[in-house]
Amino acid sequence: MRFAVVGDEPVGTAIREAGGDVVSADDAAAIDVVVAVGESAVTDAVFDTAWDCPVLPVDCGMPWSVPRLELADAVSSVLAGDSWPVEHPILSLSVGADHVGRALFDTMLVTSEPAHISEYGVAHIRPGASVDAPLEETTADDWATVDEFRADGVVVATPLGSTGYARAAGGPVVGPDAGVAVVPVSPYATQTDTWVYQPPLRLTVERDDTPVSLVVDDEVVCDVAPDDPVYITLDGTATLVSY
Repeated sequence: MRFAVVGDEPVGTAIREAGGDVVSADDAAAIDVVVAVGESAVTDAVFDTAWDCPVLPVDCGMPWSVPRLELADAVSSVLAGDSWPVEHPILSLSVGADHVGRALFDTMLVTSEPAHISEYGVAHIRPGASVDAPLEETTADDWATVDEFRADGVVVATPLGSTGYARAAGGPVVGPDAGVAVVPVSPYATQTDTWVYQPPLRLTVERDDTPVSLVVDDEVVCDVAPDDPVYITLDGTATLVSY
């Protein structure tokens, strides 16, 4: 079986010791598994359309990632057929009618200035509502309000991202098929809920108190005004190796 390495070439030694063949990451047709070291490498491997093979994450510090010291054992499991692919959802983000990015881990609305809070709204498509039209053409009757709250921000995490920042903010760990975690960030109230929903979702800024930014997988992509709804939908899946 042929493995390509993205993020840290020296781990190729552990792959060879386990009996795997290490090939160039540029030879897409010859790759059976991409070994991605670090979160940024995992993102690059998933979003690189040249590769159509599973990704084995290494050293991401998450339950779905293999510690570097255990990589040889993981490769041995893959070679022995004791592993399986798991499909993880990818999110698509639009502000109004404008597509602004895709998220493998999470997306967040957050106040741009430290020590400032704003008010956020979360809504999901109302059961039974028809959403054949683009989401920016939906009406208020198509959406059911989940909650509105004062906070530093709100994070929506995929199952992969639910074990990271969203969990640190008090959110649940979500299984691959269960939906996405929606978690207020440093809420003003002493008790707030968190939620698990299947997209489509809509996030809104309810007050014009302070600038708010949209962050997608740790990258600030744009500012969001109170009249700019953020739509979150599913956009394919990432295939990761589990064992």
